[in-house]
Amino acid sequence: MFIDSIKHAVQVTYEREPEGYMSWQHLTFATVLIVLMVVCAILIGKAFKNKSAKAKNNVMIWTAILIDTIEIIRVVIACITSDDAMRWLYELPLFLCSIQFITIPLAAFSKGRVKQAALDFVFIFGILSAVMGVYFAGQNFNAYPVLSVHNVANGLTHTISGFASLYIVISGMESMQKKNLPITYGIMLGIGVLAYVANHLLEYNYMFLMRGDGTPYDILYNLFNGNVVLYPLSVILLFVLYIYVFNLVYHAIKNKRAKANSKAQA
Repeated sequence: MFIDSIKHAVQVTYEREPEGYMSWQHLTFATVLIVLMVVCAILIGKAFKNKSAKAKNNVMIWTAILIDTIEIIRVVIACITSDDAMRWLYELPLFLCSIQFITIPLAAFSKGRVKQAALDFVFIFGILSAVMGVYFAGQNFNAYPVLSVHNVANGLTHTISGFASLYIVISGMESMQKKNLPITYGIMLGIGVLAYVANHLLEYNYMFLMRGDGTPYDILYNLFNGNVVLYPLSVILLFVLYIYVFNLVYHAIKNKRAKANSKAQA
């Protein structure tokens, strides 16, 4: 009875015609989520800025619990409503945005350089995941109504990733030490390899390594004419380059501010 109720509730939601990608409903939904994300990150980040490392990390712990709980509920509902107990194989955290289901808990519960690198990873990719996931998820918004279980859950998890990213930098938890870059790169490359293997075993498109599927990755896919080697390599190299450039910009801004403070104190 309970399972039938879940099926009915979700199916009724999905019976509505999707409003469509970049419709005013989609853009309004995305903008509301992004604004709430930024406001919460600023308020909570500033409130914990001068707190202890343990207090700051408690926010990350609750963030990790919240994002993974929402995702687990979404996956369970997807398995129930599809009558496919193995549906979870196609819901693994092997997309750029869903990597945060791994890295946010890693940042919250690990220690030492791994923790520093994980915090930096969330900081680097959290905002990008939020913006890409709520504004540019063309496939999702063309397939489901805006206010459906699928899109609401995905919108919440993406913006929680963005919240974590902003909170980390506002509260001062980021380290961005160059010695930790190999670990940060390793996280990205490790997920990339797992996604590539999973794609061939399941015939799926994790990390969009097989094709663009209506996302901005279509630009790269078309550029390389869907080449089975050059296209996935270009996607991974783009992420690696993004990490490198992000670090350069971060340190350039930090050094500029340090020089400005030195002159002001002189």
